[in-house]
Amino acid sequence: MDQGASGRRPATATDGRLARGERRRAEIIDATLRVVERDGAAGVTHRTVAREAGVPASLTTYYFATLDDLLVAALTEVSDEYVRQLDEIVESGGDEVGGLAELIVAAAGNGRRRALAERELSTLAARRPALRPVARRWRDTVAEIARLHTSDPLAVDAMVAAADGMCAAILLAGERPDVSRVRAVLARTLGTGEADVSLPITSGSHRGSRLERGQ
Repeated sequence: MDQGASGRRPATATDGRLARGERRRAEIIDATLRVVERDGAAGVTHRTVAREAGVPASLTTYYFATLDDLLVAALTEVSDEYVRQLDEIVESGGDEVGGLAELIVAAAGNGRRRALAERELSTLAARRPALRPVARRWRDTVAEIARLHTSDPLAVDAMVAAADGMCAAILLAGERPDVSRVRAVLARTLGTGEADVSLPITSGSHRGSRLERGQ
């Protein structure tokens, strides 16, 4: 029986539609992040995102039926990228704290758009429960890095709070801070000594950590 008689569609046609659908979905998410960057999370509606993406509003509701669906997708896009980078830092076997410091400092440069979106959407999670599981991923991953160096739960909480607070401070300042200072603050929360705190870190490099795992 041929494909026409069986009612089946060619696999290539199906694959093509799926690929176009994924591209369209990604374009809508990217447009959402641009709206967040420009107007804040409060500026996100199906209509504003459709206008930004240059598509009919009906298309945004086709892919994202509710506003929560759209916001969760945007925050997930940001969160996935952060988690990917943090995983790479850990897997490199180098200076995890220094790598985290560099990622935080990126909020003053090329990573500003992503950091703004994460901040805006994570704050919105306080009022929109659907966002909360995704909003916690950044903090949970930072906590995992802290646990590589300490078993003290208070120190872990302190490092997560410091990382979170410095991201906010960098966005407010609008200028790039010294990476070694950011690393020093993070290291201090883990209870390291001055020799560890003063370890110089330059952007784009990872030196071997003086922090002993399990301490």
